Amino acid sequence: MLLIKCPWCGTREQLEFFGEGEAHITRPAHPNSLLDEAWGNYLFFRSNPKGVHYERWIHVHGCRRWFYAARNTVTDEILATYPPRASKPSLGRRGE
Repeated sequence: MLLIKCPWCGTREQLEFFGEGEAHITRPAHPNSLLDEAWGNYLFFRSNPKGVHYERWIHVHGCRRWFYAARNTVTDEILATYPPRASKPSLGRRGE
């Protein structure tokens, strides 16, 4: 069982959480002025790295708060979790 550390509740089992995809995606400032192709790219295209990936998670069976997680997609290891307004954590050699 994968253990995930909620920034507010502490470490819990993965069953309490739901992953919602890539984190740190900025919505376009003026979406109505975008061409269809640019709007489609914003909506549907995401990175899919082999290695560290920053993701949005919600603690659905706990505090129901959103947070970000840095997860290694090769090992499925959660390297760090942090509140949404915080900047990406420094992972050092673990984030290579």
